Amino acid sequence: MLSVETHAATPWPDALDWEARAGEAVAAALAVSPYAGLADAAPLVEVAVRLTDDAEVQTLNRDFRGKDKPTNVLSFPQVQADLLESLANSDDGEILLGDIVLARETCAHEAGAKGVSLEAHATHLIVHGTLHLVGYDHLDDASAGAMEALEVKALASLGLANPYADQD
Repeated sequence: MLSVETHAATPWPDALDWEARAGEAVAAALAVSPYAGLADAAPLVEVAVRLTDDAEVQTLNRDFRGKDKPTNVLSFPQVQADLLESLANSDDGEILLGDIVLARETCAHEAGAKGVSLEAHATHLIVHGTLHLVGYDHLDDASAGAMEALEVKALASLGLANPYADQD
């Protein structure tokens, strides 16, 4: 069973049920990946989503990635990529898949620049972060293309437009 816990460390717009949106985004990302079975697995599969500000994300980015600047989203996988396939059959009571952290100011700025709502952009970033938790990356053109295709498919299942359409 999938559990997505969301914590707003700093104020994010109240008009949205961020807990529900994060849960939908994580589930959509898993559904388009080879790890779709994790959503219905016997153990509790947990993802934590932290909604915070640029200052906290900058600190995390500096401490864990050596980049002393804010970024839109960070993902912290808690399961080794080579163990992901066996998780659905695990007899552990719960599995922490990982943490996703979003920076409000950077997300809002990017959403404005793209002409999309903060909700749509943050949803995209939660999908993106979830795919990182299950081993996807965008270090080269081939892996970036594969990851982007999954993001587009997951977002479409949520009724959201292709965020890469204007970049082609």
